[in-house]
Amino acid sequence: MAVRSKKSYRFAFRSALYIGAISFFVLGGLLWYFNMFDGLLLGIASLLIFTLSFVTLQLRIERFIYRRIKKIYDDVELLESTPLSTNPVTTDMRTLTAEIEKFAKDKKIEIDTLKIREEYRRDFLGNVSHELKTPLFTAQGYLETLLDGAIEDKNIRRKYISRANKAVERLIYIVRDLDLITKLEVGDLRLEKEDFNIIELIQNVFDLLEMKAHKKKIVLTFDMAYPNPIMVYADKEKIQQVLTNLLVNSIKYGNENGTTEVSVENLVKNKVIVRVTDNGEGIPANHLPRLFERFYRVDPSGSRKEGGSGLGLSIVKHVIEAHGEKIYVESSEDVGSEFSFTLEKSKLENTKSKK
Repeated sequence: MAVRSKKSYRFAFRSALYIGAISFFVLGGLLWYFNMFDGLLLGIASLLIFTLSFVTLQLRIERFIYRRIKKIYDDVELLESTPLSTNPVTTDMRTLTAEIEKFAKDKKIEIDTLKIREEYRRDFLGNVSHELKTPLFTAQGYLETLLDGAIEDKNIRRKYISRANKAVERLIYIVRDLDLITKLEVGDLRLEKEDFNIIELIQNVFDLLEMKAHKKKIVLTFDMAYPNPIMVYADKEKIQQVLTNLLVNSIKYGNENGTTEVSVENLVKNKVIVRVTDNGEGIPANHLPRLFERFYRVDPSGSRKEGGSGLGLSIVKHVIEAHGEKIYVESSEDVGSEFSFTLEKSKLENTKSKK
């Protein structure tokens, strides 16, 4: 157990003292009655009775309590990582009570945690089933239609195979993201950190998403001109994925003719903070606490129309936390959202700053 029992002889001592005192008066009365009163004999006899009573009571009570408390320990030992101590349980009931209370408190915390995990597991399995079912049934529907005879029509054949292929691509996308997030959660993904220019990386992501943003008439831009590079120390590929996921989300949920702005600011001496801000539809406050959960969607119907695996923000959070950094979100409905995360400055950047 967490708290080790301390020996206490108070109960046995007091009980033996009472027995000794009663014996003293009883024996004294008897000796006086039979005219055999001897103070030394009475004192020795009383001391002997006290000693025998103390030892007997202490041993008996320890055994009595140990047998019963050990049964309680045996009943709950399967839930306890630390085995039951072989030391005898003593009469220190205050320590024993504190020990049992702490045990009960720890178990309550564990049970509450297990309940939360069980609920999360059910939600996760339900979400995975739902996310995989949609593209699977879609691909199956198109392929069955082709097998039923539509394959003879060249136009329909090409269109349906193309749609089935998109459904399969979505499945691959979901499975790939699930694999990545599982590795991130169990710490199985190695980060290959290096020094790189975060401004250049952001511009590369802008270029990659230029066509996607153009379709929604959204402008991807910096908050200001950055003539000098800002060097950070992180896994370049993973941070590119973070930026891509955040910018894709801002495009998905942004308003037409809107803007997504990225800024990089000094936070503390060895940290920078990257902010991705848009003037899109925003996120209701009640959704913010769960925003980074796997498959969590603010608007399930709208999100599925836009595509994606439903794991983007969860991956973002795990990648940033794998770097030992923090991610933040602020949003207001019909105003826009801002996602921000910290990164470690490279030693080269810190050296330039000192100069």
